[in-house]
Amino acid sequence: MKSAGRPSLPLHALFARAALCAVIGGGFSTSFAQAPAPAPAQGQAQPPAAGQPPAAAVQGEAFRPAIATPLQAAEQAIRAKKFDEALARIKDAEAVPDRTPSENLAIERMRAIAATGANDIPTATRSFETVIASGKLTPADQARMVQVVAQLYFQGKDYPKAATWAARSLKENGPNAEMRWLMVRAQYLSDDCASASRELRSMVDAESPPVQERLQMLATCSTKLGDDAGYTYAQDKFLTYYPSKELWADAIRRVESKPGFPDRLRLDVLRLRRATGTFEGTNAYSAMTQLAMTAALPAEAKKVSDEGFSSGALGAGADADAHKKLRDAAAKAVADDEKQLPQSAKTGAAAKEGTTLVNVGLAYVMMGQYDTGIPLMEQGVAKGGLRQPDDAKLHLGIAYLAAGQKAKAVQAFKEVGGTDGAADLARLWLIQAQRPA
Repeated sequence: MKSAGRPSLPLHALFARAALCAVIGGGFSTSFAQAPAPAPAQGQAQPPAAGQPPAAAVQGEAFRPAIATPLQAAEQAIRAKKFDEALARIKDAEAVPDRTPSENLAIERMRAIAATGANDIPTATRSFETVIASGKLTPADQARMVQVVAQLYFQGKDYPKAATWAARSLKENGPNAEMRWLMVRAQYLSDDCASASRELRSMVDAESPPVQERLQMLATCSTKLGDDAGYTYAQDKFLTYYPSKELWADAIRRVESKPGFPDRLRLDVLRLRRATGTFEGTNAYSAMTQLAMTAALPAEAKKVSDEGFSSGALGAGADADAHKKLRDAAAKAVADDEKQLPQSAKTGAAAKEGTTLVNVGLAYVMMGQYDTGIPLMEQGVAKGGLRQPDDAKLHLGIAYLAAGQKAKAVQAFKEVGGTDGAADLARLWLIQAQRPA
């Protein structure tokens, strides 16, 4: 499974350069229109004379023309998307001595917006953080600014801070899908896989189909954390919604390569490979034919052998004669089975345990006689006393699926337990059974 790439995040429409003027109008700053004002005394701002409006105001506080004029020019430059010019005018305002806290706050507001437009992320984030820390914002403005800071840090590839600010946005302002996704990606890109995995698992659980990028990230994080269960979860979701031969081959390989995987299930592995399109090559056809013969399932052996000859995988090369002998042996055994199976079914019915009935039923199923074979298998499972009860349920599920009885196949696969491989194979068969036709 491929690991997720490094996702990129442009500033979203609300805070993109094209929308900065709308942000200004929305309360990030007010208009700095020039208006008459009394001359300041000794460099200090004084209240306007009676009946006169202030030079400029933010939240009702007066600014001197020496501050208001360059900030007005900066605002006009921002509207024209001349962000470097706006930053220069803001420096002019900052050069005025003895600034009041409100004047400083207005400067930082304007600088944050201009720096964002100029893609000067360090300056923009410092200014936004200063404004947020002032405690002078309305709740709506603060909510927007916190989001902007998270986005800016992400854009600047400071992923730990992006995650922190996105988490703050979610805590202070409630659920927001965009902020949550930004937070998760920031966590992932800062290698905080423990946090990212928790969020990703919750997001994937709630989606149908899940976003492929989230699955890729969850699989990568699970691998880094050594979380086999998390990786399997992500892998199963991939197989369900985005299947491919490569993913199926990897999933089956991971099951087959687990420590202690029993040889008795090797034939079941090959069956699953055939069902998922990952079965190919001379060795696969030859091995499955031999294993089916060993399992007393000559009809299955003959079917696989015939398929191998038709595809050219068998019947050529140095082992051509051996392939032909094996196919002939399978054909003869099928003829013998047709004579012997009825008596074997009677013997199984009289037995105290159900293993014989299950095996005889499976032999009938491999001959395509589902109406005869499946009831025998069901009787054997119900009788109990089975040497490998989970194998029997697995084989019953495969029989149901071969007969087109998907609902029963799904239920049978869900009932397979154990820890030695049968349950893992049943889990993969369950995914295969539930795929759209």
